[in-house]
This record gives sequence, structure tokens and C-alpha cells, in this order.
Amino acid sequence: MPTVIFHRDGHTYRGEVKDNANLVVMAGIRQFPYPYLRYGCGMGKCCKCASRVLGGAEHLPDPNWKEKKLLADRLDQGYRLLCQIWLTHDIELAQDRDSMAPAGRSAA
Repeated sequence: MPTVIFHRDGHTYRGEVKDNANLVVMAGIRQFPYPYLRYGCGMGKCCKCASRVLGGAEHLPDPNWKEKKLLADRLDQGYRLLCQIWLTHDIELAQDRDSMAPAGRSAA
């Protein structure tokens, strides 16, 4: 079972998730990382779940077309859309205080 270390608003949360878990789905059914993870549509359209991968990125698949479109150059800074990845290994993540707007759009 993958271990998730999640940083947000100066706090660190740690929990285990089932293999092949999606963190947005887990939060949606009120399991860890709920209530700490900010998320929105769950479909790779809004960027609310965007987080920086601090550790474990080598175990993630390459970004898909939605991540490439919405995150653009922020992919190079380590950001990923958590709604678009399923975990099979330990990971460490940080979510910014404010949600980011998709590339090419201003924050709401």
C-alpha cells in the first residue's frame, strides 16, 4: 500500500492508500487525503487538484494530454493533476495555498 505524505498550509499529513488509488476519488468518498486535499471536477479541467510532486515522481506515468494542456510549463516545476494519476508507489506532494488557474487563464 502506497504511503502518501501531503503538505498544505504549513501542515504535513501522512496516510496509506490502496494500490492503484486516485487521491481525488479517495477524497471524494471522504477517505484520506480528505479533508486536506483541494479538488474540483475530477476530470482534468479545473486545475484545483494541481500539486507539486516532491518525491516519487519517477514512479508516475508521463503527463497525459490534459496535464500538458492545463499545466504547460508548470510540469517542469513538478506540478501534476492528482485527478489524472493513480498511485502504485509512495509519493510526497505539496499543494499551494491558492488553487492555480489552467494555463492561459487567470485565477478565478
